[in-house]
Amino acid sequence: MSQRWKKFRFVVIGCIAAMIALPGETVLAEATIVPHEAFYKVRISIFGGTMRTTVTATEGGFVSRSVIKPSGFARLLMRGSIEERSEFMLDADGIRPLHYASSDTLSKKDKFMTFDFDWSNERVSGRINDQDFTFELDREVHDRVSIQYELMYKLLNGETNSEYALLDGARLKQLQVSNIGTKIITTPFGKFEAIGIQHRAKNSSRVSTLWCAEALGFLPVLIEQHRDGKRRVRAVLTHYAPLGKGP
Repeated sequence: MSQRWKKFRFVVIGCIAAMIALPGETVLAEATIVPHEAFYKVRISIFGGTMRTTVTATEGGFVSRSVIKPSGFARLLMRGSIEERSEFMLDADGIRPLHYASSDTLSKKDKFMTFDFDWSNERVSGRINDQDFTFELDREVHDRVSIQYELMYKLLNGETNSEYALLDGARLKQLQVSNIGTKIITTPFGKFEAIGIQHRAKNSSRVSTLWCAEALGFLPVLIEQHRDGKRRVRAVLTHYAPLGKGP
């Protein structure tokens, strides 16, 4: 069961996004998401959990923090949590990650990761537990959280991209993204018209779908993951509230 939680992390962490503009940067689009707090009820097979995500403004931009914990019966079988923190900037090309860190004590083996993106020198340096690695930034690259910020930003500004490069751990993956249309989504927090955005890695049978509500600034109100045509994961919005804009 712990392996399912490990895969779940990729799907849900970072789905709640904020867009930022740093002083001195030229920004082509003005649409942004206000800082906020959101809660989700999650289910993997018969096991349940909760996710809390906050987006806060800083002097340099925005920071997203997320925590996943098991709930109910799952707490008897699982320990720990999955926590991630991500910092982003916004420039003329869109969302760019600056720093990413995660702590996973929920999976079978503890895993700790950090990424530092140095765009001026076109390099990203990372550490996974005790192993260091470096990638050259010869293209636009996102981590597991910033990719979701980018997808929301495109929706806010009426743009779409069909492919992205994703740094997932120490590997680069190509993600294929598609818009599957709109439908009404009913959640414990209310009923929303939502746009379905799907993404999958090339040659993978795992498909992730984010149902993003325009009424909440394209916040995902429902997140689903299917593998081989069967639903494995579901996360539904239970509460949302805007926060102060910070400094």
